[in-house]
Amino acid sequence: MLAPKKIKRRKQQRGRMSGKAKGGYTVSFGQYGLKALEPCWITNRQIEAARIAMTRYVKRGGKVWIRIFPDKPVTQKPAETRMGKGKGSPEFWVAVIKPGRVMFELEGVPVEAAREAMRLAAQKLPIKTKFVEAE
Repeated sequence: MLAPKKIKRRKQQRGRMSGKAKGGYTVSFGQYGLKALEPCWITNRQIEAARIAMTRYVKRGGKVWIRIFPDKPVTQKPAETRMGKGKGSPEFWVAVIKPGRVMFELEGVPVEAAREAMRLAAQKLPIKTKFVEAE
């Protein structure tokens, strides 16, 4: 699963998800892409599930690019713990997604196969998405 090898600080603040994607809003590497239409946090498990769904459908034909990386730690306090005593320990990693961000790209397959593979990947994600093609 995706996670950073080395980080500068163990814990991060939650931050804001307002606004549109600052970069990564065009299909750059492949022919087809899956674009986010809503803001959210996508976990490393969700990214991996979407990748597996895509590659299984195209039967290891074509090439897949993952354009997002989970580099934000999310902390949780243990169950049945009283309030206070500081912030919890990091439990999992998320990628911050803003509307317009191209998350996955695909090439080397027909457009119908790419559309279906992206549909299967989108079912694994917690947001609305759109199938896009390179200009």
